Parts: sequence; structure tokens; C-alpha cells
Amino acid sequence: MDITLTKDQIHQAAQQAYGYASNVTGGANANYIPYLANIDSGLFGLSVMLPDGTAFNYGDTSYRFGIESVSKVPTAILAMKQSSPEGVLEKIGADATGLPFNSIFAILLENHSPSTPLVNAGAISACSMIEPKGDSDAKWKAITDNITDLCGSAPVLIDELYKSESDTNFNNRAITWLLKNYERVYDDPQMSLDLYTRQCSLGITCEQLAVMAATIAAHGVNPLTRKQVFDKSIAPKITSLIATVGFYQSTGNWLYTSGIPAKSGVGGGVLGVLPGVFGIAAFAPPLDEAGNSVKAQAAVKKFMSLLGLGIMNGDFVTITD
Repeated sequence: MDITLTKDQIHQAAQQAYGYASNVTGGANANYIPYLANIDSGLFGLSVMLPDGTAFNYGDTSYRFGIESVSKVPTAILAMKQSSPEGVLEKIGADATGLPFNSIFAILLENHSPSTPLVNAGAISACSMIEPKGDSDAKWKAITDNITDLCGSAPVLIDELYKSESDTNFNNRAITWLLKNYERVYDDPQMSLDLYTRQCSLGITCEQLAVMAATIAAHGVNPLTRKQVFDKSIAPKITSLIATVGFYQSTGNWLYTSGIPAKSGVGGGVLGVLPGVFGIAAFAPPLDEAGNSVKAQAAVKKFMSLLGLGIMNGDFVTITD
């Protein structure tokens, strides 16, 4: 079915979704990372970005929050750029674990494989794959330059969050050494863990995440800079990863009820991709039991429902002025 939407319809849907989700309550800030526990729980933003650069922003969309697990998306893209999608599949995998994002048991169940670059184990493994090997500063530059290209502007490291993460990442240390034991870390283990911890501590805005999402939706072309950030063949690969594990053990419920592949982070951010149509991002710190933002989920679901869109609908969507 062919669907034609005007930008005004998208604008109205985003405005209504923001208003609706503003009244949604529930959830709590992540309390196992001290910095996140102290973020204002009343913050809330919603951003939509179209492939032509048109933006719709509501609420606290310029507030910098911890990107956390959403950072796994750009680093997975970078690993595919450097080592090919096939290389990432071979060294990490592309299977959903069906278990929490920081599960150690999942590594054992998957025959000692990280399973996917969008859970902690796979993300640490992905950081170890980033070139050049053995050079932490150069690897960090590659990671942050890639995020800058995807967002059209640079993220900023939140030093207090980085310290808070580093002081409390005991589970991730165990994951890293288990992966090393199974030869699934491809560079120095401590360096790889530190890179992962640092990337999770980057400050990002809702507006920037929407640009990143739209870059993926536009097959690698940044809607603001018009730069081809990654080869278009990577777009369906990263979107499939987001669709299958973006919300961890509740991913199936999310896709079933929202219709859009999306990736969450315990900082309160959600990045959603509707291929060829738009990117969307939402941010609010209070999380549900699975670690996903309550208000961000409500906003994205409402937006998709108002427009009647979904990745499984089989519709060809055109956006006009």
C-alpha cells in the first residue's frame, strides 16, 4: 500500500505524542550508576528527523545525557565499516540473547560467543575489533569521529559519568575476561573494556540521536551534512540488529506494539529507525524493569500509532511538503 504523509502530519503527530507521553508516569532512574541516579527525572524530549534534514523537536531535546547502550549502535556500524558485516557476524554474531543486556549466562548459552554487538559482551568485543589495534587513543578517535559523522556534530565525554561507570563496572569486567578466555576479545582486554565504558559515558542530545537514526534510515547519508557516512549495504544489517535486540529481553514486545526498530539505553535515551522514512529519538531518565525509558517508549509508540506506520506493514511511504 502506498502512503503519502505531509510534513505537517508528521509535525502534528510528534506534537501530540510529546503531549501524551508528558503525562505518563512510572519507572525510576538507573540506580546502580550513581551519576544516572541523580539526573532530573522530569527531563523529557522528543525529536524526529527526516532524510531531507527537516527536524521536529519538543521538550528537552538539547540536554546532554549519557548515551549508554545506544552507543553500541554506532560502534557496531564502525566495526562493519572496518571489518565488513560478514566479519562482525563471524567474530561476534547477530543473535538476540533473550536475556538482560549484561548477562554472563548468555555467553555460555551461545557457545562462548558474544551473540550480538548490541549487548554488553558483544559491544566490548566490537570495541576490541576497532582499528588500529593496540592504540587506545587512535581507537577512541575512530569511535568518536564515527559518532560525530553519524550525528553531524560531536558528542562530549561526561567525566563524572565515566568515573561513575568505571568505579561500578564489575559485571563488565567479568564479561571481558570471560570473553578473553574464549578468544572473543581481539585486542587488549582492559583497553577494550575502557573504550566501551568511555563510549557509554558520552553526552549526547535527543536532537543528535535523531540525526543518527535518520542517517541509518537514509541508508548512511547524514540528513544535515549530506555525507555518506557508511555504505548503504550496512543500513539493513544494523537495522536488523536493532530490530532483534534493541530492547533486550523485551524486544519482541516492543516491536510488536510499536512497529519500529529501536535501541534503548539506561541513560533514558531511545533511538528508532523507520528505513527510508525517518529517524526518531526520545529521552526521559525513569526506566522500566528491563532498563528502558518509560516516557520515551510511550512517546515513540504514540507517534507511530498516530501515523499508522510500522516496519512490518509493507507500506511504501512518501513524505511531501
